[in-house]
Amino acid sequence: MNTSSDRYDRLTRTFHWLTAAVVIFMFASAHIWENLEKGTPLRKGLQSVHISLGIAMALLIVVRIVWRVFCGNRPKADSHPTLNLLAKIAHGCLYLLLLAQIVLGFLFRWAQGEPFNFFGLFPIPAPFAIDHAWRGTLGGLHNNVAWAIIVLAGLHAAAALWHHSVLGDSTLRRMLPGSRNALQK
Repeated sequence: MNTSSDRYDRLTRTFHWLTAAVVIFMFASAHIWENLEKGTPLRKGLQSVHISLGIAMALLIVVRIVWRVFCGNRPKADSHPTLNLLAKIAHGCLYLLLLAQIVLGFLFRWAQGEPFNFFGLFPIPAPFAIDHAWRGTLGGLHNNVAWAIIVLAGLHAAAALWHHSVLGDSTLRRMLPGSRNALQK
């Protein structure tokens, strides 16, 4: 039977899956609007939601990191110490990439010199001037970091499935939603 220390707490699991869903939507939306004609309502709408979710993601990641450092439980790892170290490195890289992506997204938008607001509710003003000439570089970096996040997150998911299917350990089950009783072998 699983105990509460065998799984991540509910808020940690919620943060994990919410982050995954937002990352997937943002990556997909950016690639969808690239194929739409400029100026169309759908393209503008996708961009607007993408930007607003980027702002929400900034808050989510900050709260998630604070929760992880100060409050969230960490189930005991049941893997080889080398695998545990690799997992910690991968998680650290994902957090760093997500933070870099958020910063790059904000800088890119400010370099574009266009309005930047959260679901039309309030603007996010630039705290300093960013040369318009940087927009291409910042946009390219934003795109490259997005791909790095997708690749590393894909490896992260594959590793969880490998733990579950090959090693038969509880790594995947510890992060799945649902009650503890639903996760018994």
